[in-house]
Amino acid sequence: MSAFPTDETFPHRWQAEVLEARPLILPSRHFTYPREVEEVERGALELLIKPGAAGLDSETGESRNPRSSQASTQPFLATCALGFRDPAVPTGIWSAPNPDQICAVSGGYAYIIDTTAPERFTMIPYRPVMEVRALPDAGLLLFVGNRTILAWAAKGQQWESERLSNEGLTISAVENEVLRGMGWRMMADKEIPFAIDLRTGRSIPAIGA
Repeated sequence: MSAFPTDETFPHRWQAEVLEARPLILPSRHFTYPREVEEVERGALELLIKPGAAGLDSETGESRNPRSSQASTQPFLATCALGFRDPAVPTGIWSAPNPDQICAVSGGYAYIIDTTAPERFTMIPYRPVMEVRALPDAGLLLFVGNRTILAWAAKGQQWESERLSNEGLTISAVENEVLRGMGWRMMADKEIPFAIDLRTGRSIPAIGA
């Protein structure tokens, strides 16, 4: 069993297995993220992904969305380059608002991969991502960096916040479509509360600010 977390908050049409090492015999479909070999040589998260494989509904135990057998449903190996060997940054798998996409995070490097066309992917620009948080009610997957927050929706990036901190963010609550947290501000030399409207990504007045 893998020690890495798998968050399946969003319904999805794939199955994924974290491999302890890259197979000696590579499958016919193998994709590397990003494409720079130098980054992969530092280490990687190796995933065997089966597109179109419906997950099971946690309540009924039935297939969520069975799909016909097509070329795009063939398994593939995803080699996701490692960002940092620091336990403070995440590594794991998250389902995404788009059921055909998978979010793989390797040492703080986050990749959104289209499992039906694995050559299509987006690398989240934060180096590193410090936290990944699924907000199903808002239909968003949040990527928390050291200074800003990026929200990913079913159709792609939904918004990116303004700078909320000079170094380090903490999310404290999510309620009534508002995200609240704390960020350290250099000029004030202390942590300042912030609040974000989850619909727009815009800052709104925060209690105690």
